[in-house]
Amino acid sequence: MKVSKWSERLFGTPLFEPLVSFSYLFPLLYLLLFLIIPVLAMLLIAFSYGGHPSLHWFKEILGTADYVQLPPAGNLIDKTIMPGTGETLYVIRGVDFGIVLNSLIVGAIVTLFASILGTMFAFLMARYDFRGKNFFRIALFIPLLVTPFVNAYVIKSMFSEYGFINYFLYPLLGFRLKIDGLAGVALAQAITYYPIVYLNAYASFINIDPTLEEQAENLGSRGFHLFRTVTFPLALPGIAAGATLVFIFSLEDLAAPIVFHGDPLAKKLMSYEIFSKFLFGTGERSPLIAALSIIMLVLAILAFLGIRKYVSLRQYAMISKGGRWKPRVAKPKNWQAIIIYLIMLPLLIFTILPQLGVIHLAFTEEQTIFGNVTGIPGEISGVILTNAEFKEGAVPLQGFFQGTLIAGKGKIGPMNGSLEGFFKGTAHVRGNKVIIEGEISDARFQGETKKYGFAVGYVNGQVKGTGVITDEGLNITARINANVSHLPVGKKSGFTLSYIKQMLGNSDVRRYIINSLTYSFLAVILIILLSITSSYATGRFKGVLTPVLESIVILPIAVPGIVVAMGYFYFFHQIFPGTPFDPTNLKGFNPAYVLILAYSIRRLPFAARSVYAGLQQVHVSLEEASMNLGASRWKTITGILLPMISLNVFGGAMLSFVYAMSETSVGITLGSLNMEKAPITAFMKDVMMSAAGSVNIAAALGVLLITVQITSIVLVNFITKQKYSFIGLT
Repeated sequence: MKVSKWSERLFGTPLFEPLVSFSYLFPLLYLLLFLIIPVLAMLLIAFSYGGHPSLHWFKEILGTADYVQLPPAGNLIDKTIMPGTGETLYVIRGVDFGIVLNSLIVGAIVTLFASILGTMFAFLMARYDFRGKNFFRIALFIPLLVTPFVNAYVIKSMFSEYGFINYFLYPLLGFRLKIDGLAGVALAQAITYYPIVYLNAYASFINIDPTLEEQAENLGSRGFHLFRTVTFPLALPGIAAGATLVFIFSLEDLAAPIVFHGDPLAKKLMSYEIFSKFLFGTGERSPLIAALSIIMLVLAILAFLGIRKYVSLRQYAMISKGGRWKPRVAKPKNWQAIIIYLIMLPLLIFTILPQLGVIHLAFTEEQTIFGNVTGIPGEISGVILTNAEFKEGAVPLQGFFQGTLIAGKGKIGPMNGSLEGFFKGTAHVRGNKVIIEGEISDARFQGETKKYGFAVGYVNGQVKGTGVITDEGLNITARINANVSHLPVGKKSGFTLSYIKQMLGNSDVRRYIINSLTYSFLAVILIILLSITSSYATGRFKGVLTPVLESIVILPIAVPGIVVAMGYFYFFHQIFPGTPFDPTNLKGFNPAYVLILAYSIRRLPFAARSVYAGLQQVHVSLEEASMNLGASRWKTITGILLPMISLNVFGGAMLSFVYAMSETSVGITLGSLNMEKAPITAFMKDVMMSAAGSVNIAAALGVLLITVQITSIVLVNFITKQKYSFIGLT
């Protein structure tokens, strides 16, 4: 057969083989068509103004205070006095540097805290053997369970004025603490994403050759100096990989900004800005969104390439890598045990509270008990609207009272708010002085109570005080012995399956579950084909296209989901106008097609890494022996290679399926354009953003996602015998 130079150069095979060519060209063309070209379509819009190439939209973004604000506006911490209780409240919100800088700063803070927390837990689990380690191992797995929106809602509730955290802090500190705005978004993201750093760092720590640390100890290095100069640098590739992912995930995250969107500052992030402008129908007509998406993409790719470049410039190779060794595991000293149980354990429990809160919301029905409270001492001030003639002596007085009520201690604690109702009594006029006494009845109270926050009730009570005659009526300040009815005097909660039954029995909710299962399953079929072909091409052949394919397969990790969504919006509108593929065709658009494609692109790297790792463990001589005996390449792949890497294919497919089911950015952006065909996450977004929505239904869907994730991971670990699955870039 004739040797083909171009085949050898491009594909690494001296003879042209259709199967090898397909293994290169199929993933390359697929990613080119459904990742690179949509981004380029967005580039054309972002760099155009008035029909000509221009940087106009980027100048507008970078030159507008809404996007870049220096110096920043606002205070990091605001101090307020809570109405009705007089308690001091400190609100941590963050300061406003503008949408672009806010996103960068939040991403950097989240990456820093996630890296510190993840590295600490990874080092602890890799190097120490202590009682309760199995609990740590299980608990560290819990934050990985993705529950879009609901876990952020739980975190927000925990740090509200009367939330779980203040239940413990207020008696100790004497003031209340609330975290909201950008600070709330950063907190929610750090708790959600730190396990990504943990998994990658743990893999790095257990793979460090112990002889290197022993040599350093023999030369006098101990403690933190040993960790800083030997252990940490050797583990840096894994830590850096996890940190890069955290930064990218923070940039693209929409769940936390949507949950905290009640605070205007939480909306001032690039992801929310793109989403909100798109949601209100300006996507097609606003090149500003395209430009902002490009800025986000550039920041993500720079972080991705920067970390990889930094890691590649340093030497991490270990001489005995590939040999057998036992990781250095020691019993903690007394002071180390104190740190583990008094600092690390409470910190770990705190980070799993959001997932526990999701389960609590899904299976708990909480009802407020209304009742009557009597004998609350208080003070009212306001005006009695009356036509009475105020002459010397006792004057019958009746009219409508409008004013405020400040009540003292009682069953529900201090309360403060507006009061409107009927007054009947007597005014004793002595010159300019008016003394009133009487009764206020059926007055509507609306305000704040210490125990239950905002409340509405009805007040009756004896009133005695003084007044000043005005043109409107009689301005009074009086004491009241208040009896308040229909106030929240308690809460009753209990176990319920009603939300689970509603999730499974309600056809409207069930539709979203079926949609997500269908889209994820079809996407996984594409992912399996793409991961097998790309891994086979890059793992077995060394042509010119090999490094190109290697880079383009891992590239989706660096492309934020909201950028993919915007790219698809512009691309499919331009290529398929007026068809079910066109997102602007609001009556006929079917998001199923674009969501399946987007899921297959976004989640490809997880399966590709798993398949490539399995391929590396199969020696090429097995395939060569098969072909030398006359088997075709197709027969060799299907009969020998695929059976040997089938467990890796299965593991990667299951991991991709799990992440496709919980895909947020693409799902809520493109899926929301036609809710009949929307996935689970789009419905959960509607519930969380709707004032009338039930967070319990969203929590039930979160439990469903948790169940799918646990089932998938248990199956992968049981079938493939893998103890850990990792998310990373290395």
